[in-house]
Amino acid sequence: MAQNNRYPKKHEDILYSQEFKLNFSESIGVYWRTLGRRLNIGDNYLEIIDQDNNKTEDKAYSMLTTWLRMNDNLTLEDLKTALRNMRRMDLIRKIDEFAEISNSPVSSTKFSAKKETSNSPVNSTKFSAKKETSNSPVSSTKFSAKKGTSEICTALKRFYLTNYGKICEVQPPLKIPTNVDLMHKFVDLCMVDAVNTQTDVVFSVEREDFLKRQLRYTPIPYSEIFMKEKSVTLISGIAGIGKTWLLRKCLLDWSNGQIWENVKLVFYLECRRLNQCQNIGNINELVNFFYKEIINDFDINIHPALFIIDGLDEFKYLNELINPSSSCSYPIVNALTEIQKYKYVVAGRVYAIDKYQSITTEHCDKINIQIMGFNESGINNYIENNVLEDKKDVVKATLKESAIVKSMSSVPFYLSSMCKIISNSRNLYKNSFLTMTDLYANIFLHFLQKHIIKNNELIYQFMENNSNKKYILNICKIAYQLFIENRVIFSEEDIQTFIVDFDKKEENLFGFIERIETNLGYFYQFAHLTIMEFCASVYAYNCLSSEEIIANEKLKSCLSMICGLTNKNQSSLLKFLVNLNPLKETCEESLSLFFIFDRLLKLSRQNKNDYQLKTYYVNLFIECFYESQSSFTDEIKLIVDEREWGISIDDGKTSYETSCENYFVNHYIKSGRKLSWLFVAKNILSDEEKNLIIQCSTNVREVSFHCPIKFEGWKPKDKIERLSINISRYLITKKDFEENFLPWINLCEGLYLSLHDDIDFIEEIYEWIRCLNVKLLKINYRGYFRNLDELKNFITRKKCLIS
Repeated sequence: MAQNNRYPKKHEDILYSQEFKLNFSESIGVYWRTLGRRLNIGDNYLEIIDQDNNKTEDKAYSMLTTWLRMNDNLTLEDLKTALRNMRRMDLIRKIDEFAEISNSPVSSTKFSAKKETSNSPVNSTKFSAKKETSNSPVSSTKFSAKKGTSEICTALKRFYLTNYGKICEVQPPLKIPTNVDLMHKFVDLCMVDAVNTQTDVVFSVEREDFLKRQLRYTPIPYSEIFMKEKSVTLISGIAGIGKTWLLRKCLLDWSNGQIWENVKLVFYLECRRLNQCQNIGNINELVNFFYKEIINDFDINIHPALFIIDGLDEFKYLNELINPSSSCSYPIVNALTEIQKYKYVVAGRVYAIDKYQSITTEHCDKINIQIMGFNESGINNYIENNVLEDKKDVVKATLKESAIVKSMSSVPFYLSSMCKIISNSRNLYKNSFLTMTDLYANIFLHFLQKHIIKNNELIYQFMENNSNKKYILNICKIAYQLFIENRVIFSEEDIQTFIVDFDKKEENLFGFIERIETNLGYFYQFAHLTIMEFCASVYAYNCLSSEEIIANEKLKSCLSMICGLTNKNQSSLLKFLVNLNPLKETCEESLSLFFIFDRLLKLSRQNKNDYQLKTYYVNLFIECFYESQSSFTDEIKLIVDEREWGISIDDGKTSYETSCENYFVNHYIKSGRKLSWLFVAKNILSDEEKNLIIQCSTNVREVSFHCPIKFEGWKPKDKIERLSINISRYLITKKDFEENFLPWINLCEGLYLSLHDDIDFIEEIYEWIRCLNVKLLKINYRGYFRNLDELKNFITRKKCLIS
């Protein structure tokens, strides 16, 4: 080996000193094998060293001593050459520093382990070469040793247990945050297999999809998801559903050795904080930025690690991440792309995760789940743990009586808000949560009262002041602009475009909007996206015409809520949010509901060949009609008479949709109109669904049943033109048939009956029908019968064969 030595010969014994070998071995850490190869040690020797030693520093020490035994006349320069080839200039500098100190004739060199403490929950151990003199303070030149993986693993676990054992409950920023003890109060969230969802709209489509999935999901156990160490785990869910709760629970469980047992390093990164670091270009720098005190310049590139990325929808550069290009000017995008070399968990809103899937398609070892919120047990546990004793019955009663509250209570954010509103209300009107718009308005004004007004002033008093109305309209203007652009994070410059004197009013926005301080300045976001969505609807109602609202595709998902603001009920809080813009009062009396209703039904007719789109517009019309709590005016009667109306009851309908249909059918039939059809394909019915069937049966032409129904205590009374009972897949008893279907058969003029081949009461069915005045008959049972005579002949032949 070359001997280009820059140090005097007497100092070459540094290389052989025990102190140097021990500390250098700890510094090189897990890179010992790479250095061994650079020092020309054969792989067979390195394999023996690996098997004979358990600890990383022992392996490095054995490798170094093996190299020294195998060669004569070795120098520090030989070691530095190998390190230089590895690009480990940091260790070369430390060797030079140590050698310079050792070469000083006036120094007493002490190469010691100094344990330094900091405010971090983990202590950082650093090795330093001390130069001590008798007449001067101690000066230290640091020889920083790299920590081993096991040490960092322990430090990370200690950090998570110390800092994430409690989490602020989902709510806007308060002076004193409310902490929830995750270890003792964590309520299991329902998690299900995620499927592709529409992503053209960020907000309300997610809510609609969420309500539908509540009806048909099969929960996946927590252990099944996180005990198995998947390469990629994608977690989606609507705003406030508990994604962050779940991720931090995972951190605690990993720290306690309950999940991911083979993962040594877990790093949790929040996208709202990653937005601060747009100039960090690789994952190693990023981890060292957020976990500097713990990992102390540790290089994670060759270590097995798992990354948890929280709040993907809040990442400012999401589009650049999804659609990478060589011209991307944000290094942080490269850093976040780099996590795909490791195992990772990414969580975010449904639309963001759906986009992100496009760059994870190559992973076969992947699981994609959606969080559905609390189950019934979880809701009850939350109420028990978080509601005052004398208010629990009121909260539970409200959840039971209101279909809207019941549907949304599984979302932690809504449940938390509703519990506070109900508990704080002196007189809670029965219809305070009648519609979805009512629910949002209550949450919005609760935020306003508790986090903006912050005194005993009541809402009606606050809203008597025109400057306060202007303040709310400004908030709503910001929300509207961001909503139609599908943006979550925004800057001061963005706000300045529609609030000129923002600098003077900035502090007043806090509560609804929170400010995030970064190295690049301040960024802003709404305290919760639910608030942002409702504010956008309030602005559209107050400042746009009906034509402008219908023409804006981005507002389609807000349309029912905009219509909901027309509700004239004086006991509703909505009245405080519909007269914010004095200019609109002078140029337009009110939002034209008729125009919106008419346009929706025209769109359904224009798409008559597209069943899905036609149904969408019809359902949206019914939802808007319900949210507005309208009645059947002469104008509305004209437009609804241009099509036939029918109601289906199946497993795909949410309780909210059923509430909307109940309201519409009630007004439709009371106006003297007859439904064209009622279709039932569900055998376990809710009270709302039973009520809907009862209403429909009073004036409907055709009724179709596609499964046995369980309906006790009620019988239809009005004539039906045609009844279809298709239960060929169900083997039911005579008693069930008689109780559930015979009352309907007694009222029908035409009957189509499809029965299971193995039923044993076909003779009784014949007798029942024979006594009725059925004008048209079709029966499918071990054959096809077009009248009673054909059925009688079949029964006669059957008896003959048996005898």
